[in-house]
Amino acid sequence: MKSKDIFYETYTALLANKARSGLTILGIVIGIGSVIAMISIGQGVSGSIQASIQSIGSNLVLVMPGAQRGAGAGPVSAGRGSAQTLKQEDADAIQKEITLAQAVAPEISRRYQITTKGKNTNTQVVGTVASYLQVRNVQIDAGSFISEQNVRSLSKVAVLGSTTRNDLFGENSTPIGQTIRINRVDFKIIGITKSKGGSGFTNQDDMIFIPLSTAQRFLAGDNYVTTISVQAESPDTMATIQQQITDLLLQRHNIPNPQFADFQVLNQQDIVQTASAVTNTMTILLASIAGISLIVGGIGIMNMMLTTVTERTREIGLRKAIGAKRKDISLQFLSEAVMLTFFGGLMGILLGWIISLAVTQFAGIATQVSLSSIALAFGVSAAIGIIFGYYPARRAASLNPIEALRYE
Repeated sequence: MKSKDIFYETYTALLANKARSGLTILGIVIGIGSVIAMISIGQGVSGSIQASIQSIGSNLVLVMPGAQRGAGAGPVSAGRGSAQTLKQEDADAIQKEITLAQAVAPEISRRYQITTKGKNTNTQVVGTVASYLQVRNVQIDAGSFISEQNVRSLSKVAVLGSTTRNDLFGENSTPIGQTIRINRVDFKIIGITKSKGGSGFTNQDDMIFIPLSTAQRFLAGDNYVTTISVQAESPDTMATIQQQITDLLLQRHNIPNPQFADFQVLNQQDIVQTASAVTNTMTILLASIAGISLIVGGIGIMNMMLTTVTERTREIGLRKAIGAKRKDISLQFLSEAVMLTFFGGLMGILLGWIISLAVTQFAGIATQVSLSSIALAFGVSAAIGIIFGYYPARRAASLNPIEALRYE
């Protein structure tokens, strides 16, 4: 049988019952569309998380406090990020001893209620030093950032993030020289940072920067720091710096066993890899759940083809009686199943793309439709057509022509 004849017979057979063919295709459309949409959302979220992590600084190594406590099988980390185990002297030692470090920026970060002229907001107040600008890739939109002179003289000055500026003074305003009150202490605004983007508690624009010494003296009341940010010379030196900082702080804190360290050193690349692993796992999970509908759609195709074989038993017998071979009958019914999934796959890809655009437009979640997901959809469509169409096609080809012609 020629390919042209197979295509014509397949087309005619599927159009003979449009409603049944359409409902069968619908199952594949929903399945393929769901898988593509879930993969695109997962990839988009993964890309957004990686970009957010990269935006906090380049070649970054973070040192955070965290006391170890516990008994039995091993210690348990407690108070990570909030424990008081790191001091300004630790940051000074890192700056002096770690030659591969380009810049070091200690900070103390807490949330406070901020008030000014009848308005107020609750935001993150970061006490830091001048090198924070370089280490964390912060750019100034207006005014200036904290200077070393501000830190030495305990100046009561503040630099506002763009979101905090909008909340307190209105969008696109320039409140340089005005005063805000933090924990009943007045601070003069000397600068506004450029927007970096973000949301919720991770919004890097919803912050206020003040001198580290001022934050320790007037707000925190101690000389501890919550984070020490270290900028490496290159990505290749980050692992080396991480190990050198660990060895240095273990020695300074008189801790012989690294398992009982009262701090943690985080590599930015490790954070990105961990976040990517989590989002990839979630993407696979969501795609797998959506893939269940593909199996349901495949079962629908098998059910339709078995019904078609039963309805066309006499036709099959007649074809065999006039010389049709088993492979011709099998190929015809298999072609019908594949064509159903092919059209379903095309419309499913279109549906998945539309869903991804809708999610981006209305939910504000970045999505990314990749060629690999489209290729996967085509491959799955073809596989479903072949796998679920094989048994009905084989059953049709194995019918006895005499019994088929007698079928009522």
